[in-house]
Amino acid sequence: MRIRTDPLVVRWVLWGTLGVVFLLVNIYRLSTAVLAADLMAAFRTTGAQLGTLHAVFFWVYAVMQIPTGVLADRIGPRRTAAAGAVVMNAGAIWFALARTYPSALVARGLVGLGGSVVFVCILRFCANWYRADEFATMSGLTFAVSGIGGILATTPLAVAVDVGGWRTTTAALGVFGLAFAAVAFAVVRDTPEAAGFEPLEDVPEQPTLPLAELRGHTAAVLRDPWTWVVSLLLFCTSGLNLTLFGLWGVPYVVQTYDVSVTYASTFTLLGSVGLVVGPPAIGWLSDRLERRIDLMVAGGVCYVLALGTVAVLGAPPLPVVALVYFAAGVLLGAFVLSYAVVKERHPSEASGVSTGTINGAAFFGAAVLPTLMGWALDAYWTGEVVGGARVYTPAGYRTAFAIATAAALVALACAVWLRVYSRRD
Repeated sequence: MRIRTDPLVVRWVLWGTLGVVFLLVNIYRLSTAVLAADLMAAFRTTGAQLGTLHAVFFWVYAVMQIPTGVLADRIGPRRTAAAGAVVMNAGAIWFALARTYPSALVARGLVGLGGSVVFVCILRFCANWYRADEFATMSGLTFAVSGIGGILATTPLAVAVDVGGWRTTTAALGVFGLAFAAVAFAVVRDTPEAAGFEPLEDVPEQPTLPLAELRGHTAAVLRDPWTWVVSLLLFCTSGLNLTLFGLWGVPYVVQTYDVSVTYASTFTLLGSVGLVVGPPAIGWLSDRLERRIDLMVAGGVCYVLALGTVAVLGAPPLPVVALVYFAAGVLLGAFVLSYAVVKERHPSEASGVSTGTINGAAFFGAAVLPTLMGWALDAYWTGEVVGGARVYTPAGYRTAFAIATAAALVALACAVWLRVYSRRD
């Protein structure tokens, strides 16, 4: 059978095309860890200001999640994702050219605006092309793409920046991204029917809804207490991972252990490898066992122990730090199951709204936690500066990881709440 006539093959090609766009989203949102010293020197920032520059991506991203869900449900993932890719990569080029902190802040926000639509569009695409019992697996695989982007945003990005400089590297990514936005628009199709196929067996119909019905689904999602508990869980867990791998994870290793940025980036690379491995594996296991929340509770316990190790010890042996970073990436797979949990509580035609709502909370966490941890680091700063970048103390980093551990405990409490109330439903 020719590939172009087999919808079960075509859907993987289309998912992969959207996946490349999502790959770029993750390079941009996690690149600040490698670029931290360069950005501090270029824009003369404090730790809190650098945290804000990193976080503005996530503020915009978070605010856009409910509108993104409506757009994905209303006009489809293809057009929404392609338009977002254009805005995101134009913002990246602007960021590469920025000469002042306010200009960089606006450009970074534009990158977040464009990138904000892509993940929910992929989930909506998966709801259109895959069975319900494949959804957790596909959610996990999509998070694995973010892990690959995270890998590229670590040592490979550090090497590229060493060779060409951060501005040239960022601009080159933007140019490539603009070109691929056109590819996504030309190739992707929202549904099997739009690609010229018959509806796929056991894939629920996902009709385009009128605005009045979308408003009703949105209201139902927002009234559901599970939405808010899952949102808090994702605020803490996804927010922490994006903060650790996207900003403070590299400076912590550089300044605590006196190593190069390129070497330190291998530790966040391990975290991204964990993100590639964990979500697909845990999603597959969840689909096979038909268990979600038990895995989330177990993951929450391990997550607290991992982050708490650094908070308690301050400067554990580097192999321990590597294990903590890797575990944090793997364990995010347990929390990704919450997307399937919420999706399964609402009608299939509202999958964009339901997943977009909780996804927004994850990025509010990624917006708040970098600045909060930056304030903690600034509070313990002794005035030391190297190459235009602030050098923070071990006490500052221990406090920052204590904040991370506290957030992990909140996430564990949320998972336990879900476990208790799942027995009552």
